Amino acid sequence: MEGEFMAEKQGLILVNTGNGKGKTTAALGLAMRAWGQGLKVLVVQFIKGNWKYGELEAARRMGPDFVIRQMGEGFVQHCTENERPNHELAAAEALHTAKEEIAAQKWDMIILDEINYAVKFGLVAVDDVLSLLEEKPAALHVVLTGRDAHPQIVDKADLVTEMKEIKHHHKKGIKAQKGIEF
Repeated sequence: MEGEFMAEKQGLILVNTGNGKGKTTAALGLAMRAWGQGLKVLVVQFIKGNWKYGELEAARRMGPDFVIRQMGEGFVQHCTENERPNHELAAAEALHTAKEEIAAQKWDMIILDEINYAVKFGLVAVDDVLSLLEEKPAALHVVLTGRDAHPQIVDKADLVTEMKEIKHHHKKGIKAQKGIEF
């Protein structure tokens, strides 16, 4: 059956965007699928920082072929003017890490988690992201997540999925739930 579906591997550029919940979760589901097929997966997080959440523990248990690197400083839209340089430095380091890892060619899939936010808030230039995508090896899958994907990134992508919020439990005053939000 595998031969029916397997042609020459062509790396794809996938974007998960929109105002709905689940962009990172969908990317991690895809990553788990890839890992289950023997692919090596790296997740570079541009916004999330020192938070402890379930995916980190799962990735740790999956071993060296599924790695999550938290490189952000947290929610940039709420940062003060004094905190902004820390966010800019963290995003620049995350972009540098992504470039190095793409050049190393040791991963089959790299997820650039919340990079769309980093572009939206001016922490990363869209031209730098487009350059990164141009440099990717032909067989590498790259997934970009976050709201408000830049139109040029959308144009470059092979697949774009928009998550649309219909209803959210936070609007009822229900707080974040362990296993759902973290």
